[in-house]
Amino acid sequence: MTTLDLKKTLIHRISEINDILFLKAIKTILDSKTETEILTLTREQKDEIIASKKEIEQGLFFENEKLESEVKTWLNVK
Repeated sequence: MTTLDLKKTLIHRISEINDILFLKAIKTILDSKTETEILTLTREQKDEIIASKKEIEQGLFFENEKLESEVKTWLNVK
């Protein structure tokens, strides 16, 4: 049996199950094995991302190398 055949069989068998607890258990197993994860953001997080993108468009950012250089400078000052 190929992977595709097995997936089709499982989908068909799962579609026949009405036990909500069993289906939730299967979902838990599947969630732990899927490679993609859906990330849900709060309104505040979305607003922060939008604000950050606007800052980047306006050039209000530091390149990582420049920031690392400045941090090294600050750490060397006594």
